[in-house]
Amino acid sequence: MPDLTKPVSAVSRAVDNLIKVGYETCNSSDDKILKQEMPPALQRVEVSSRLLEEACYLLKSDPYSSAARKKLIDGARGILQGTSQLLLCFDESEVRKIVRICRKVLDYLAVAEVIESMDDLNQFVKDITPWLTRMAKDVDARSAELTHQVHREILVRCTDSVKILSPILICAMKIYIQISEESQKGLGEAASNRNYLGQRMTDEVNEIIRVLQLTAYDEDEWDQDNVTVMRKALSAAQSLLSAACEWLSDPNGRPGAVGEKAIRRICEYAEKIAARSLPEDQFTIRQLVKEITNLTDSICELRHQGRDNQSYAQSCAQKLRDLFFGAQRTDTHPAHTTGGKLEQAQRWLDNPGINDGGAGLQAIRSLLDEARRLANKLPPVDRDRLLNVCADVDKMSNQLSDLERRGLGNTPEANNLRQQLREKLRELGDLMKRVLTDKVVEDFADITTPLKAFVEAVYAPMDQPYREENFESKASNLKDCSGRMANTGLLVAKCGPCKNKKTVEGLIDASNKVNQMTPQIISAGKIRLHNSTENADRHFENLRKEYADALNRLRAYVDDAIDTGEFVKASEGAMRRYTNKCEDAISTNAPQKMVDNTSQIARLGNRVLMSAKNEADNSEDPQFVRRVNDAASTLHSAIPPMVNQAKQVAINPRDQASASRWRDTNDHLLDSVRGVGDAITGLPSRRATPQQQYAPPRFENNVHAPPPSHTTAPLNSTYHQQQQQQKPPPQWPSEHNVYESPMRAPGEPIVHNRLIVREEVPAPPRPPPPVEISPAPRPPPPPELDEEEETRAFWERYHLPAAQYQPILSAAHNLHQELRQWSSHENDIVAAAKRMAILMARLSQLVRGEGGTKKDLIDCAKAIADSSEEVTRLAVQLARQCTDIKMRTTLLQIAERIPTIATQLKILATVKATMLGSQITIGPYGEPVDGTEEDEEAMEQLVLNAQNLMQSVKDTVRAAEAASIKIRTNTGLRLRWIRKPMWSNF
Repeated sequence: MPDLTKPVSAVSRAVDNLIKVGYETCNSSDDKILKQEMPPALQRVEVSSRLLEEACYLLKSDPYSSAARKKLIDGARGILQGTSQLLLCFDESEVRKIVRICRKVLDYLAVAEVIESMDDLNQFVKDITPWLTRMAKDVDARSAELTHQVHREILVRCTDSVKILSPILICAMKIYIQISEESQKGLGEAASNRNYLGQRMTDEVNEIIRVLQLTAYDEDEWDQDNVTVMRKALSAAQSLLSAACEWLSDPNGRPGAVGEKAIRRICEYAEKIAARSLPEDQFTIRQLVKEITNLTDSICELRHQGRDNQSYAQSCAQKLRDLFFGAQRTDTHPAHTTGGKLEQAQRWLDNPGINDGGAGLQAIRSLLDEARRLANKLPPVDRDRLLNVCADVDKMSNQLSDLERRGLGNTPEANNLRQQLREKLRELGDLMKRVLTDKVVEDFADITTPLKAFVEAVYAPMDQPYREENFESKASNLKDCSGRMANTGLLVAKCGPCKNKKTVEGLIDASNKVNQMTPQIISAGKIRLHNSTENADRHFENLRKEYADALNRLRAYVDDAIDTGEFVKASEGAMRRYTNKCEDAISTNAPQKMVDNTSQIARLGNRVLMSAKNEADNSEDPQFVRRVNDAASTLHSAIPPMVNQAKQVAINPRDQASASRWRDTNDHLLDSVRGVGDAITGLPSRRATPQQQYAPPRFENNVHAPPPSHTTAPLNSTYHQQQQQQKPPPQWPSEHNVYESPMRAPGEPIVHNRLIVREEVPAPPRPPPPVEISPAPRPPPPPELDEEEETRAFWERYHLPAAQYQPILSAAHNLHQELRQWSSHENDIVAAAKRMAILMARLSQLVRGEGGTKKDLIDCAKAIADSSEEVTRLAVQLARQCTDIKMRTTLLQIAERIPTIATQLKILATVKATMLGSQITIGPYGEPVDGTEEDEEAMEQLVLNAQNLMQSVKDTVRAAEAASIKIRTNTGLRLRWIRKPMWSNF
């Protein structure tokens, strides 16, 4: 045993300093919980330090003393656990400090609706400003320390929203007071604006409080997920409970006060929870809401009459407690996007005989519900086609379910039905994606004109005739356009192909914001229409800018959620339809129709330009950027000539020469749009112009040909005849779109470390030939190592556990389920992640005491950290070669949190290793513990850390697979993503 005097002395000095700082922090804090929790942790660290010193003294006299070794282990464990507990106590105290500031802001926001004079408003601003400043400063500092990028982004977004909304709220309160004091028109609209802005700020602050208290991030928890919506509603309702109880306990609390409004809002949140609960919970919650509402009405009436109401108040308070208890018990199955439902259904079809608990069939039925809701918002032709496909899928899925229920799931009939159902599901997904893209093209062609027309109507002179009628017309048009865009945004989020959580949640949030803000901007416009004052102008401009920003955010999220190539193709089809309408306008001598349809063509061309610019800005591939910019430049130069010629046609639709010139310029514009699509998708094209442009390839045998509705042969005949006279026949590419690329030497493959070691070891010298006449028999070759077979054999022994009993093993199993679809051949990221899942399953065994020693546990945690480092290194290497900026940023942000979590895992596993062999009871996770609260908390931290690490690795693999399609081809990086056939997993 080496001499431990010096290291133990250093530890003792560090512990003394830690204890001194800890007691100073505890004494200077006003946090009662911190004062209660920190002293025991400090005492444990101090006692553990003394145990180390005693163990050092005993080991000097007897190096083999068992008592000394026990004290050494207990002292090391106590210091590690006590220090961890100290840090956790301090961190939780810091969070509580920020939450208290946030709740103070909520208290001030709650009284915003009852301020009715300028003096009260000035006092309100003076009181709330320092708290808003402290909250923004502390939340910004906290967000910079978080390891979860998603949590960080939510905090930053909510803080920025509060900063933007706070001056707008003050302005809205000011205009309300002014209208009220001067008895002007628009008092109801001003109150609506004020209440909306106050509620928006309250929601943002509640979201800040919720995210501050989170310790984990679940990629499978979506904002449209019913469970997530209920949790947020419950959190917001709980923040109002104290104000409601104070009002009920005060016999003199007046009706209309903050407490009564808190009760009303709690009931609204409870209705949200009930709408997403299971049927048996819905009745209970709604019955309680009804009773609370009736009791509140009775209390208000009695207090207004000055009569005793305490019995009603006590009953109402009890009903509120029952309501919260019932709301906390609600739960339901989470919803998924269309992509997730299709994958879940595909897994059901690919695994006959495997009981998935009905998840696959449920996913198909949920998908059909979404598809039918989408069909109700489509034109008749698309609606009928989508409903027919839904009917076929419904019929086939019910037949297959019936066969499996009768034990005939593996018959030829069932297998044939599965194949038909796969094809129908693929057809359904493609059809939903196409009609959604067409709807996005139509509804988001122009988001600025309705708002500009509305603003012009708001600022119309007082003496302008029909001023009120014009305002109502423009407001109605703005409301219709906003409703279509918001509904389409929600459809893209729920029915679209996008599976990115951040994009889908952003879509839902932006769509809801547009829906909420539309009546507010109209109310602000009505206030300005009747009150030409500086305050009214400022109030309207504030809401107009906020509304315009919300529209731009919604459009940006929609563009991210759909495929750009499909969008350009759909835009070209829409432009050809408007071209046909222009031809009808020319034939019927309708100038206004000509103007309207050519304006729509120009708007769609500008939208394609915007998409091309976004694609070029998001890429670092110089060839791709140059190709897209050249095609966009050609399109940009083609729009003005078409518009100018359309004006000439509108002036005189009978002029055939002007119509012919417009057709030529319009054909050139359509070809330019197709050129942009070819440049984005990478299709080669040739065009007979001096500059390098991109024309649509010739389609042979109708392979990839556009649908007949997109062809406009009569319109394009003149232009094509002129082109045929001016150019020789082009050399069209083949139907397989194969094009040449310069030859280059293959790069070095990325190989595993064990292969590198095997190659670096020099071969032994050749031995002399044997003297014997007959050569010695050759030894048998070593068996080849098959990682896929080892992985499959390992997980056959570990079936999916119950998450509440074995959470670490459950997290490892979830990662394995994500990775089993990919082959690890020539893919080091997948190989390293699969090793991590196996190691984490082994770690679960060790912490439960199922064999192994303390050294095994520590070594297993170190191996997990090493594999984590390898995953991070490979992910960063891949990100550096990715030319897509958004994909690269996402991959780096996800991968950067893995090393921190892995380091924490090593520390927590070391703490847990010191407890092995001394347990006498069974803990809440099924593992043996020594029964102390500290050990239970250490186990909870280890479980939480393991779950975070497995989720981060899962996210990294997903992001790496997406980024692999945009890597530079000259880097020599080899990373193959090969989907394994499903039968190989069994």
